Amino acid sequence: MLAYLLPVIWAYVHPITVHGRYFVDSVTKEPFYIKGVDYQPGGSSGVSESKDPLSDPNECARDVLLFQDLGINTIRVYSINADLNHDVCMSILATAGIYLVLDVNSPLPGHHLNRYEPWVSYNEEYLENVFKVIEQFSYYNNTLGFFAGNEIINDKTSAKNSPVYVKALIKDIKQYIEYNSPRSIPVGYSAADDLQYRISFSDYLECIDTSPAESVDFYGVNSYQWCGEQTFYSSGYNVLVDDYSTYSKPVFFSEYGCNEVVPRAFEEVQALYSTDMIDVFSGGLVYEFTQEPNNYGLVKLEENGDVKLLKDFMSLKSQYDILPEINYRHVANSMKKNAKQIQTRLKTHKFSLPECEPTYNNLDISKGPPKSLAENLIENGVKTSRGKFVPLDNDQLTSTYKILDVNGDAYFADPKIERVIDIMSGKEITRVHHSRGFHNCTYSDLEDSSDESSDYSSFTDESEEPDSIHTLYFKASKFLRHLYKAIADKFSEN
Repeated sequence: MLAYLLPVIWAYVHPITVHGRYFVDSVTKEPFYIKGVDYQPGGSSGVSESKDPLSDPNECARDVLLFQDLGINTIRVYSINADLNHDVCMSILATAGIYLVLDVNSPLPGHHLNRYEPWVSYNEEYLENVFKVIEQFSYYNNTLGFFAGNEIINDKTSAKNSPVYVKALIKDIKQYIEYNSPRSIPVGYSAADDLQYRISFSDYLECIDTSPAESVDFYGVNSYQWCGEQTFYSSGYNVLVDDYSTYSKPVFFSEYGCNEVVPRAFEEVQALYSTDMIDVFSGGLVYEFTQEPNNYGLVKLEENGDVKLLKDFMSLKSQYDILPEINYRHVANSMKKNAKQIQTRLKTHKFSLPECEPTYNNLDISKGPPKSLAENLIENGVKTSRGKFVPLDNDQLTSTYKILDVNGDAYFADPKIERVIDIMSGKEITRVHHSRGFHNCTYSDLEDSSDESSDYSSFTDESEEPDSIHTLYFKASKFLRHLYKAIADKFSEN
């Protein structure tokens, strides 16, 4: 019944898991840093009864060609229709080595929380659709995680009425995954960068009263504070790092890319993946891929489906292209410190996660989370088609649409998606190396992770002789894995 007892169907596309405050490749145990874009062609109107961003294979191939050209490893999609088929698009993304973070809400009727009157929209019909999204996308191993909400708390009224409902929804989703999904999948929230609510709400979503299911698995921040020529300090990024320096879960930019100065230079990319930030932030997603009325696009969609690159695309690509290798020894040492912090806390506390406080600044949690309406749905599951990877022929790895550069000329000489993984045979064709230092496939010389018998001392004890970088990854991830298993066992005894 528990998720970790169920078989993983598509094991050769490595799922991403959460160990402490880090995303980690579940097979190689490497830390995973999100390097991606937000993707919702057509904006809120891009999802309907007949279409969504992941339902048209020809359009998916067109855009994945550009994702690979940028060198990204993750996209975020804000809304889909769970009644449509997404197998081909998800297979194309997986073949290209690209992960998905998916919002569970959509603008369709009955498919989102009303931030001002959540008690009206939080019902079985709403939860059934949320669980259909979970049920379908849990079977794609390149589903990195789910967002339970996006900027639901953004003013006084929503801060009064919605916090407890968001927390209840997170618990519902995590319990549905535990009982019905083939693997554990992280569940998080995407917050508006409003100091009145951002920090207090992240603390509230992190805390627990009785169960780890009450706590968010990651926290996304929509940040637009680096505008034009800035630095780590003048932009306030140093303050963001300080704000989340003790947060127990992964934090990343779920949106970023201020457009007050255009074309955007994206100089913040260099800061985001530097040692100033990688201890606390796990990368980010640039807002956004297609040009919409709010003028944040990297590309322009023509009426006939062709795509023209904008100057912002080339600016972002140039920043990604000059990114140095992430300092992985620095990261490994930070993972080690994080594991020791967890171990130290467990010596004096029952749980590694913080207990909930009676109040949080500017939030009304006085009534507590509502009674869950999800029990029957969790127990019985929902009926929907489960996602699966499908064979792709060469024609599906290209697109009939034209891709034009900023001058209107053909951008690719040979527009074809590079096969990174043969998803039907499980063979790794080429190592996923997303433009300097952003890996998400196997190190051939990584230590064998099958030995679960050793204790924590090999990780926590100091040694005069430095470990290899791959050994540090392995020890850090292995220790955190053991630690969270011990915590789960402790809960099961109570």
